[in-house]
Amino acid sequence: MTSTHLSDPSRTHPGTPGTPAASARGLTKSYGRGDAEVHALRGIDVDIPAGRFTAIMGASGSGKSTLMHCLAGLDQPTAGSITIAGTQLESLDDDRLTRFRRDHVGFVFQAFNLLPMLTAGQNILLPFELAGRKVDREVRARYDEVVATLGLADRLGHRPSELSGGQQQRVAIARALVAQPAIVFADEPTGNLDSDSSAEVLGFLRRSVRELGQTVVMVTHELDAAAYADDVLVIADGEIRAHLVDPEPAALVAALRPGTSIAAGGATR
Repeated sequence: MTSTHLSDPSRTHPGTPGTPAASARGLTKSYGRGDAEVHALRGIDVDIPAGRFTAIMGASGSGKSTLMHCLAGLDQPTAGSITIAGTQLESLDDDRLTRFRRDHVGFVFQAFNLLPMLTAGQNILLPFELAGRKVDREVRARYDEVVATLGLADRLGHRPSELSGGQQQRVAIARALVAQPAIVFADEPTGNLDSDSSAEVLGFLRRSVRELGQTVVMVTHELDAAAYADDVLVIADGEIRAHLVDPEPAALVAALRPGTSIAAGGATR
């Protein structure tokens, strides 16, 4: 079993005194049976601290995407428990889980998933329309704050075809943030972007943590992307190999090297 607790009281975001935004205990995910059984996750224990930017990093097939999908309630683990915002996901039936994700979890994917006939502003507010929720003064204030933080004020009237890839991803991030979810999961959010647009998007994700108090969990295989995070979980063979805090590139490279295990804070063991 692998266990890691990422909370660092000295660096917890104001207003989030050490309570995890998400946690998992004994998380296991297997596919197939008998000789064909594949163990994607092997008894992972993890706490994701609120108000921080956490990256999950690993090679293809390491289990990083499976871990994110299970934590986000998009995939059901074989065993173990997952808690988000004080709610155990395994206690929810399909309908309640869908509503819970809608109200408490934000998603940013590699594909921008914007509706082409809507403007950027309409795409950002689409979750409220789909949920039948009124855009009241409080929502509008949050909308204005998110738009300002992501630098989108002069693009709100543009349709996706009139925006660059980086701008489209920023709209997708704004859509995930505007409902003030307990946690945002970003799955390879820069996978379809060039290096300049990637740096722009990663910088704005980090700003959403610093300036809006958002909790962000990002899956990536890119060293440059992981370097933007406060915490990096390195996963290999379905287990957490390392937890790094404010990682330097050399420490990330070392953590990804087969056979290396690094303790929380970056000390090799």
